[in-house]
Parts: sequence; structure tokens; C-alpha cells
Amino acid sequence: MIPVHPTTQAAKLRRYARERDTVFPRPKGEAFFLSSRGCRLSATGLQSNFAKARKLAGLDNGKPLRPHDLRHRFAVTRLRLWHHERADVQALLPLLATYLGHANYSDTAYYLTGSSDPHQTGPHRGDASSHQRRGGGYHRSP
Repeated sequence: MIPVHPTTQAAKLRRYARERDTVFPRPKGEAFFLSSRGCRLSATGLQSNFAKARKLAGLDNGKPLRPHDLRHRFAVTRLRLWHHERADVQALLPLLATYLGHANYSDTAYYLTGSSDPHQTGPHRGDASSHQRRGGGYHRSP
């Protein structure tokens, strides 16, 4: 399953899926996005395609953007919005953990730490380099 915002133009994803299924009627795995050989994208393939997308989107200025940076920014932004809306962030944390694919809520709760105010999710929190300076590690989904 791939969560897609309506503005992502789901029709393009459906067209990709039809074309993919035409080229690879029996793919070598269950991945949605396939390599030119019909299997899951390798780390190198993902990086290469992400670099192309980054360039097309005009995001190649300054510090190189990594896929995990987008994921991190999403989590921080979601928490900031919930806090701004005065939502019960602690109660919503399991939803965010599920969405991010974290096996442990503590991996998601990390996003609430790192400042003197545990509810602060200011701009510096989304910066991967500040995360690394605070000694945080990037958590991989299972």
C-alpha cells in the first residue's frame, strides 16, 4: 500500500502500474516500483532515481537531499501541525508510528525530543544535520 495525497495525481500512478504490469506480467517481487529487471529497486537504483527526481524538481541547490530527509520532514511537520491544532500528540503518536512503519513507538517518540520544550517542532527539528549533531540515529522501518 502506498499512501498518496490526491494532488499526487494518482492517475499517473495507475498508468505506471498498467505499463509496469504489461512489461513485467510476473514480477520477481511484490514491490510497486520495479527496476528495469523487474525486481525491487536496489539502494543504488533508488538513489539514482531520487537524484534524477531531485534535479527535475530543482532541489539540487545546497546540501544534497536524501529520501530519508523527506520522511523526517514529514514526521516533524505532522507533529508541529498537531501541536498547533492542540491535538493530543501522545494519543496520535501510534498513528504516526504506523504510517512511518516503526515497529516501536519509541522510534517515533524520538521526534518529540531534542529541545527543552518537548512539544516544540520548530524548523531546526526538520534539519537532518541538527538531528545528527544531537546524536540521533536514523531508524529504519522493518
